[in-house]
Amino acid sequence: MKRQNALTQISLFFLSLVLIVSCNTGNDSPTGSSGNEANGEPVVMGYSNWAGWWPWAIAEEEGLFEKNGANVRLQWFDGYLASMEAMAAGQLDANCQTLNDTVSFVADAVNGEVVVLVNDNSAGNDKIIAAEEIRSIPDLEGKDVAVEAGVVDDFLLTLALEEEGMSRSDVNIVDLETGAAAAAFASGKVDAVGAFPPYWLTALKREGSHELVTSAEFPGAIPDLLVTSQDLIDNRPNQVQALVDTWFDVLEFMENNPDRADEIMAQRADVTTEELQLFKEGTKIFTLEENLEAFSEGNNMTHMPYAAEEMAAFMVNVGFIPEKPDLSSLFNDSFVKTYAEKQ
Repeated sequence: MKRQNALTQISLFFLSLVLIVSCNTGNDSPTGSSGNEANGEPVVMGYSNWAGWWPWAIAEEEGLFEKNGANVRLQWFDGYLASMEAMAAGQLDANCQTLNDTVSFVADAVNGEVVVLVNDNSAGNDKIIAAEEIRSIPDLEGKDVAVEAGVVDDFLLTLALEEEGMSRSDVNIVDLETGAAAAAFASGKVDAVGAFPPYWLTALKREGSHELVTSAEFPGAIPDLLVTSQDLIDNRPNQVQALVDTWFDVLEFMENNPDRADEIMAQRADVTTEELQLFKEGTKIFTLEENLEAFSEGNNMTHMPYAAEEMAAFMVNVGFIPEKPDLSSLFNDSFVKTYAEKQ
């Protein structure tokens, strides 16, 4: 506590000590009440410009965090990569990121990274967009492709190249933040671009530009997630539960108040409500049942434990990461299961 007068007023000094001990007793207990946790330091949660993460703005605007006892400070990132770097460095307690990017960063995360919720699956909203004369993936050979190197649409590009027997070395990767990449493509500075919403709107303004490949062609390859630190799970599990509970309240709000929900999301994304409808088409929001299935063991990409192993092997093979990280603690489905039990 910041008590400037504690040095001169003995009574307030001792009062502050009592309060500190009282607060620490509540916050240090993993089973402390959500009320104690909600009144402590806010959970700093990052999110960025993706259609499946815009709904978190609804939780903030409509008081759904507070309703569930979540003490949250949302931190918006204009650049997606910056949010992951902040999470790995321990500057965030939670962040919104894809599975493949989480696999990329987990080994270096100072406080650990754990997947606790699936927001959605990219079902066409990640796109490789090309100039008019480029009609197929093989046509990209030797061409300049702007992507945010090492993250989600670079992953999509690499999947598409690998499917054609090619590799990233067959194209010239131009490493740019996604918004800047889309602008560079629109102005004719590069031949193709990898982009997610709302940035592919900018890319498609270039005359003759068109979609070359989208995430719809690789179902299950890009799950979009809520990731928390292991520290947050260990020390404030009720706050993690409150985040998960809040998400499902957000989905209910979206169903019951579609116009208001669209208004909030469009404002957060800085797009019109009409443009927002385009992005909804390429984003498959996961239900509770789909969350439970995604966390379960299986032998295809709809099951995240399987998908993570496949992604790790793939990314080592193409040089995204030097070695396969330890994935044994990457998933924690207990919070989704606890929510399900309450229904």
